[in-house]
Amino acid sequence: MGIDGIPESMLACQVVEFGKPYKIQQAPTPSKLEDNDLLIKVAVASLCHTDSLIRNGLFGGKLPRIASHEGTGTVVAVGSAITDIRPGDRVMCGLPYRRCGKCASCLGPEDYRQYCPHVKGQLGVTMDGAFAEYLICDGRESSKLPDSMSFETAAPLACAGCTVYRGVVQGGLKKGQWLGIVGSGGGLGHLGIQFAKAMGYKVVGVDARDEGLDLSKQMKADVVVDARKDLKEVVEEVQRATGGEGVDATVNVSDAKSAAATACAITRMRGKLVQIAQPDEVAIPMRELIFRDIRVEGSLICSRGQGQQMLQMVVDHNIAVKKNIFHGLSQIPELVEFAHQGKMQGKGVVVVDEDAIRKEKATWVANGMTSNS
Repeated sequence: MGIDGIPESMLACQVVEFGKPYKIQQAPTPSKLEDNDLLIKVAVASLCHTDSLIRNGLFGGKLPRIASHEGTGTVVAVGSAITDIRPGDRVMCGLPYRRCGKCASCLGPEDYRQYCPHVKGQLGVTMDGAFAEYLICDGRESSKLPDSMSFETAAPLACAGCTVYRGVVQGGLKKGQWLGIVGSGGGLGHLGIQFAKAMGYKVVGVDARDEGLDLSKQMKADVVVDARKDLKEVVEEVQRATGGEGVDATVNVSDAKSAAATACAITRMRGKLVQIAQPDEVAIPMRELIFRDIRVEGSLICSRGQGQQMLQMVVDHNIAVKKNIFHGLSQIPELVEFAHQGKMQGKGVVVVDEDAIRKEKATWVANGMTSNS
């Protein structure tokens, strides 16, 4: 039995075989809501680097699986236990699905609940995601969008924004201190620069692509360093800018083999590295840990509470998401090819529901509002 008014099938972009291209085809529309579920009519979804890891089988799981864990859309049905979100609300879909609510992570500080080891699924990672006309997500993990935020801006924030925001916060810095970001000109990095500046930090951006260096400058990093130089030269350049010490903490969002070592090298003695990138192995020279006492922490996506803080910061500080917009699920192969060329600045975004975008803009006009997008 389907949900009233919802078609029984929908267009979706699926992983049908690990290591193979996506297949765009008809799939069953989600038809059963658990008590804490939301049924979303997807407006915009975006592509993340992790999508390539998922498509290549890193996380395993059953196939076929609908791709993308960065989704926004309009609520069309709500589970019986959800009271703070209603049909018609615009939301950013949360990734965790059905945390256990009983483990140390769930019962501990709110900003660590996303680490629940018993979670039933992760949107677009181990369960169906946002490259489709409809999706199911957990209403306890999803957030209503600020009135002035567009679907197109919010979709990349569902993972890229939430992830790098937490990393910047986890650096634990005070206003006026220096934060390094390795991979500063990518989808996460360019947001990290802006979050750090909004928090009052000075930023050293490090990237190894011309496009990334240019975007780091556009985002107003205080210092931008080309990682293709000799490491000794990179370190000297950072130390000259920071009074001889290096940055106080570094967030690494690059999965390049040498990225974590570079991140440690530009960080001052007893500083912190926050590792966000997900290479198979994180390579750090012994001397950085033992002789320079660099403290290394990993960081996952942020919690719902932190995500809501992040959304408000984007609005309050007019933070810009650099977007490459594609129209329709049928254009996803072109987006994937563009991303793999390594020339893309920012995030690749797919408009799934053009009517939702038109309605959104009409609402702003009618209310005399201006979008932050």
